Amino acid sequence: MTDPAVERDAAEAASAFAHPPVAPDATAAYGEHPDQVVDFYAPRGAGAPAPLVVLLHGGAWRAPYDRRHVTPFADLLARRGFAVANVEYRRGSSLPHQDAEGPVAGRWPETFDDVAAAMDALPELAAAALPAADVRRTVVTGHSAGGHLALWAAARHVLPYGSPWRLPSPPPLRGVVALAPIADFAVAQGLGVCGGASGQLLGGPEHWDERLPSADPAALLPTGIATAVVHGREDIVVPPAVAESYVAAAAKAGEMVGLTLVEGVGHFPLIDPAADACAVVCEEISQLAW
Repeated sequence: MTDPAVERDAAEAASAFAHPPVAPDATAAYGEHPDQVVDFYAPRGAGAPAPLVVLLHGGAWRAPYDRRHVTPFADLLARRGFAVANVEYRRGSSLPHQDAEGPVAGRWPETFDDVAAAMDALPELAAAALPAADVRRTVVTGHSAGGHLALWAAARHVLPYGSPWRLPSPPPLRGVVALAPIADFAVAQGLGVCGGASGQLLGGPEHWDERLPSADPAALLPTGIATAVVHGREDIVVPPAVAESYVAAAAKAGEMVGLTLVEGVGHFPLIDPAADACAVVCEEISQLAW
């Protein structure tokens, strides 16, 4: 007997991945590694400088999932009048490791090195590759593991002292819109989200306690950056409890984080241009950007 929730998730994933990749208008490198690149999408039909949306893709920080699967979403944002920077970054090995089911999630510290470097380089890269982008109105968004990275990128000024990624002051962002983010590592790990990807990203259980304070968004609060979370109420990939725990942690730290639970959908419609849930995401971004 099939599970209706699993069937719905499979259908939603198939819809989201059915769109052909959309080629960018420009690509720029922020480092020497092949994955250290940003694809830029120019705003369609926009006369004045447009807000810049920085997009960080998901895929459990694993190598088989790259930025191509969110290019239709990037194109949708461009058609909505945004300038878009679709960031690639180094992810885990494409080969299974010992005691791991499938490719291991993320690389420590390279995944974080790349996101920090990309964010630092983006104002200059966008000015050269995407003149229509107004970097003074930058919103960061990301889906799933990319939602984690979006929250983390906005919290670098509250990283532990001595962290190589720490900023001396808050990043110049209009805000963050995190889509089904892996936002609380302890809750995610307890629920077995993405096969324990959070623990793999940190390098395994022997590094959990040491590295968690530098990686977990729920430990990096308050940020003072306007933050919204959008989550499908029926999500079985990253259950809503993960986002709800992050929002509760923010409230405990004295910060209000908006949480929109989209009824009747799971994980993938948030980045599917054909889904109504994607329009909800675009509206959340618009509210921060314009």
